[in-house]
Amino acid sequence: MSLFITCPVDDVERARDFYTALGWTLNADMSDHNVSCFAIAPEQYLMLGSREMYAAVGGAEELVGGPGTPSKVTVSFDLASREAVDELVERARAAGGRVGDTDDYPFMYQRQFDDPDGYHYSPFWMKPDAQPTA
Repeated sequence: MSLFITCPVDDVERARDFYTALGWTLNADMSDHNVSCFAIAPEQYLMLGSREMYAAVGGAEELVGGPGTPSKVTVSFDLASREAVDELVERARAAGGRVGDTDDYPFMYQRQFDDPDGYHYSPFWMKPDAQPTA
């Protein structure tokens, strides 16, 4: 099964630049001036479309909020190490993202960031020797 996460953005070029700065891979075959598609894992994609394009697909006009509309979901994903989490979040900060909280649980290390359109991400690293909590 392929997974596509589609988000309306104010500026497709700005979004493309932000996610490229994170080190994510642009799928040029699925991108144009209205949408940028990033492969984030095998068969998993992030689609960043203009608000006009997003609203035109499937009658989603009422789902397109403005730039001040907070994210309705958190996109969480695991990375290979604590350092990889920190590196990604610092790349997000350098590219114009808003960095949020850091959580260092006994079983997991997690950080938060928002992209320039307000989409919320929570990369984490599961500590390999952690004991499960009850």
